[in-house]
Amino acid sequence: MPKIKTHQELRVYQLSFEVGMMIFELSKSFPKNENYSLTDQVRRSSRSVSGNIAEAFRKRMYPKSFVHKINDCEGEAAETQVWLDYALACGYIDQNIHVELQQKIERMISMLVTMRLKPEDWAL
Repeated sequence: MPKIKTHQELRVYQLSFEVGMMIFELSKSFPKNENYSLTDQVRRSSRSVSGNIAEAFRKRMYPKSFVHKINDCEGEAAETQVWLDYALACGYIDQNIHVELQQKIERMISMLVTMRLKPEDWAL
């Protein structure tokens, strides 16, 4: 297996970026009165996962820092799930999209947990 050289090569990063872009596109249709609340929150938390993965990857020489950033990723992913629950409850997204995004985020969290539990696998 070839060595991963950048965070962009990580499947979890690719999935988080995909989810972030899906949420960005979906949130364009949210009501204007949600611009500074739900729209902003769900965009920020979903994008934060990718950003924190990039930071974690660069901190992998320090296992505690790596684990801390991966924990941040998990937290941001879970926060995104909450905002998606609100978007569903408010009628801004339909059930099928909600299920699809929740499944992708659960897969992402699973990958992050694996990384957190074995930081030595990611060490330089």
